[in-house]
Amino acid sequence: MLTPVADGVSVHRSGFILSNAIVVRGRDGVLLVDPGIQDHELACLAQDLSRAGDAVVAGFSTHPHWDHVLWHPGFGDAPRYATARCAAAVAEELSDPDAKAHITGHLAETEIAGRVPLELYGLVTALPDGATRIPWDGPRVRILEHRAHAPGHAALLVGEPGVLVAGDMLSDVLVPMFGPDGGADPIGDYLAALRLLEEQAGDAAVVVPGHGTVGGAGQVRERIERDRAYVLALREGRVPDDPRIGPSAPPGWEWVNDVHDGQVQRLCRS
Repeated sequence: MLTPVADGVSVHRSGFILSNAIVVRGRDGVLLVDPGIQDHELACLAQDLSRAGDAVVAGFSTHPHWDHVLWHPGFGDAPRYATARCAAAVAEELSDPDAKAHITGHLAETEIAGRVPLELYGLVTALPDGATRIPWDGPRVRILEHRAHAPGHAALLVGEPGVLVAGDMLSDVLVPMFGPDGGADPIGDYLAALRLLEEQAGDAAVVVPGHGTVGGAGQVRERIERDRAYVLALREGRVPDDPRIGPSAPPGWEWVNDVHDGQVQRLCRS
């Protein structure tokens, strides 16, 4: 079900770790960002858009991780944009003929095994390197590209004062994740990304994380500060005082503690 979060912007939530697909309405159709995750959820979203008379005229993937580069035939063949670095990362992944088999294997132990459609996986179109706008006939959508979490990761700022589509950042249930494909300075990259979001979108009226609940006015800066405090604690070798981990982790999200522990171990080794 599509839930409005601002004028012309709606969210469709997946049952898989509260994944958010974002729909932005334009003059001739909609921009669809990070649609997911399970086959029946994608079909439901396609049906909801069709019933509303909303054709998909453009798509966007915020970053190259598997759950952000999915698609469904019901969305049609509109261009699916990504930053140049994101598109390059996806192309490199798909150059391996066993790439989709690896994803299927990764999902084998999850509750959604066999329910993720991969036929149209990763068919994104690279925008010019350094592009700052999505080319479409709708509200202005600024691209805020950075290097946190994944190559070519981008947040989107829709309109003014705007909706910040944060990709896999600013979640109320997931801690900042540096990703196995991080650069030489994942902590520095993450802090730089948080500064970018703060400077360019700190006053956004709504924030939509890739996973988690939508935040309203004032919560953008609050979530930036929470993520920054977590990253700084890791940099300084301290245990973060963070409600997303430890005994205060939300029910059903205790596994985020394992994500945190793994990051600490990787940072110690590096």
